[in-house]
Amino acid sequence: MPNIKSAVKRVKTNDKRRLLNASQKSALRTAVKAADTALANNEAETAKAAVALASKKLDKAVTKGLVHKNAASRKKSRLATKLNALLAQA
Repeated sequence: MPNIKSAVKRVKTNDKRRLLNASQKSALRTAVKAADTALANNEAETAKAAVALASKKLDKAVTKGLVHKNAASRKKSRLATKLNALLAQA
């Protein structure tokens, strides 16, 4: 444990941020997984809403520094491609 006051505060804030980031990252993964599941089950309307939510969460994660912008862009692109294929099929 640090002795200097500012270092003690830094440890506390780092722990808070780590927990918040873990929570947000978990919610992001859940949203992407829900979109993938809806796409795999050929549920067009559910998939459309799930992909929109996942895209929104990915964009927010980029602004907060949780995910690299290219990684988020790649995931959004892959979800959109699958959604467009599903909608064209239906």
